[in-house]
Amino acid sequence: MIKDELARLVEQALIEAQDKKLMPAVAMPEVIIERPQNPEYGDYACAVALKLARLTKMNPMQIGEHIAGLIQCPPGCEKVELVPPGFINFSLTEGWLRDQVGAILSVGDRFGDIAAGKGKKIQVEFVSVNPTGPLHVGHGRGAVLGSALANILAAAGYTVEREYYVNDAGNQINLFHRSLYARYCRELGRDEPMPEGGYVGDYMIDIAKDIVVKKGKIYLDKPDELGRLGMDMVIESIQADLERLGVTFDVWFSEKSLYEGKQYKTAMKLLKDGGVIVEKEGALWFASTNLGEDKDNVLVRSDGSPTYFASDVAYHYNKFVERKFDRVINIWGADHQGHVSRMKAVVGALDIDPDRLQIIISQMVTLKRGDTVVRASKRTGEMITLRELMDEVGPDACRFVFLSRSADSQMDFDMELAVKQSAENPVYYVQYAHARICSILRKAKEEGIKFGKADTSLLTSEPEIELIRKMLELPEVIEQTSKTLEPHHLPHYSLDLATVFHNFYEKCRVVTDDKELTKARLQLVDATRIVLARVLRLMEMAAPEKM
Repeated sequence: MIKDELARLVEQALIEAQDKKLMPAVAMPEVIIERPQNPEYGDYACAVALKLARLTKMNPMQIGEHIAGLIQCPPGCEKVELVPPGFINFSLTEGWLRDQVGAILSVGDRFGDIAAGKGKKIQVEFVSVNPTGPLHVGHGRGAVLGSALANILAAAGYTVEREYYVNDAGNQINLFHRSLYARYCRELGRDEPMPEGGYVGDYMIDIAKDIVVKKGKIYLDKPDELGRLGMDMVIESIQADLERLGVTFDVWFSEKSLYEGKQYKTAMKLLKDGGVIVEKEGALWFASTNLGEDKDNVLVRSDGSPTYFASDVAYHYNKFVERKFDRVINIWGADHQGHVSRMKAVVGALDIDPDRLQIIISQMVTLKRGDTVVRASKRTGEMITLRELMDEVGPDACRFVFLSRSADSQMDFDMELAVKQSAENPVYYVQYAHARICSILRKAKEEGIKFGKADTSLLTSEPEIELIRKMLELPEVIEQTSKTLEPHHLPHYSLDLATVFHNFYEKCRVVTDDKELTKARLQLVDATRIVLARVLRLMEMAAPEKM
């Protein structure tokens, strides 16, 4: 990216300015090249002179003059300009911009890839819902965030593994087994009490009925086998819903395996040897307060059963120590907000840098139809499932809307808007831009126009240059998102790109009487197709050719 070259040149000029005694030799701040909010200030801007002002006790304009005067414009850069109160601005030549159309076409659907990750191993663990019931809308949001983030990190040059942690051990699973057995027995006419706090949703009746139809009475004396079968059925249902949403995983990791192997015992021993396990009230506690936490946390209950926290300790030992991930990203629901600090603390107690663990909290989703809040399913009267939402608005609308807000923001999902076929609906607006592009290219093909060789120097109008500039932002969006772990930048960028393309289309006729200009504009349109399709794929959305 040219912005990386500009950053290198600014750093080089800073060093040279210090060597020439034009400014004091102070620690060099990070040089950040950004796009100015006002395009009149050029294509890129650097505020390093403002950062240095306090350190050097110099006027930022004076610092900026020294730096700007030592920068040699690289190929493609037209001018370096200093503007108050000390910004160094860079403007690119239109000739270089026009050449990037061919560069995009030559790279194809890998346009946007960068090498920032250098192959480092990152695990993204997301969804990880207990296999005790169907996915709800909040789970869908976490699923979309995780899959899009994994795609972005892969595009940024990381080796990414997508993982679902299957909670197939512990009290909730036992409760599910007993609840299903009660439902199964009732379907067969035997009175069996529902356990206290059991799973009472209609889906449990559906599972029990399905098993009775397919297997009959064979599980009346085999409650454990029945429970395992029911759990497998729930997992299959979860997998089907996720795949429909465009979400797949490389690994489905069993919690039970942590106890069947040595991870649990090994991790507990490490904590005990580290002096961070204490015994109180017959239970084993992680001494979190010694590490800055507000309270200690139970690892093993007084009856000897491990808590979910103990499983998490063993699981993260497995991630970092056994599987050697350089970084681990967990995407958790809003109800796990309070667990973040203790998880960081216990990772540190395992002698692992806590900064290698990053936890994203996905906030709640409120469903609406216009201004009316939708609280329950029309079919069951219970919570609306992800499957029902996809039935109503489609997977693509789910993905786009779920991604459109930062994970830490609560979200209103307007189901009426999500299905509108108008520019008012951003999902339709973006996908229609791709379909319109494909229509233009089909028309050119039908008319026998070949544009493999074109003179892009003919692209001189403002809408054409603006479209090129917007396309070239994709690698920067990928870079930014891979650093901030905020995939909501993708739908916003796709909407911006679609808007700029629609503006170009309205102002610049593509197939004209001028054959050479037609070829140049068709190349521009084809490049836009590549970039917009890439963004849609990163979001796991369809890039329709007709609408």
